[in-house]
Amino acid sequence: MRRKAVVLLSGGLDSTTCLALALDAGFEVYALSFNYHQRHKIELEAAQRVVAALGAAGCLNLDLPLDAIGGSALTDASLAVPKDATAEEMQSRIPITYVPARNTIFLSLALGYAEVLGASDIFIGVNALDYSGYPDCRPAFIAAFESMANLATKQSVEGRLRYTIHTPLISMSKAQIIRTGRALGVDYSLTFSCYDPTPAGHACGHCDSCLLRQKGFAEADAASV
Repeated sequence: MRRKAVVLLSGGLDSTTCLALALDAGFEVYALSFNYHQRHKIELEAAQRVVAALGAAGCLNLDLPLDAIGGSALTDASLAVPKDATAEEMQSRIPITYVPARNTIFLSLALGYAEVLGASDIFIGVNALDYSGYPDCRPAFIAAFESMANLATKQSVEGRLRYTIHTPLISMSKAQIIRTGRALGVDYSLTFSCYDPTPAGHACGHCDSCLLRQKGFAEADAASV
């Protein structure tokens, strides 16, 4: 009997690779996506394409109106998404695209879902190399959340499950992520990575997410899709 795992899936490059890795490791995968009223909610269509292509035992999409809290250019239309930042600028600040406590919230809901499923494994595609300066993508945050998870649930307290937060991409460059996914047969044309898509649903080509994606394909010597 295969072990179950919850995989956080946005529909972007990183989370799609994470899903492929979990499947390759033999897990029975349950994908979890969020409509957090993000300006790039078109990524949820990509998540559905990815699940259809790669497969999953389950796919849950939760509505999470983080726009009611605001505080981020991804959830507040009055705030502009930064464009054409250099790599140094991306690494030097926490940008306005940071969504307050997003990964803490996402992982908390993934933990609840995992407990109900009887799954001890949760995958998240955070990355500490080519990233936009988000504090909730760092190894220290993941380690702290894993420790908390094993104190916070009935399944762990009663000794039936010990939770592991898997971050297989955390030390990879975008190029390494792309090479890894392609070796597993990932079709990155199914994915979407843009914080500020056009009204027609095309990537803007200038936000941090677009620039990091372009950089990754260039360094992987692969055609950008």
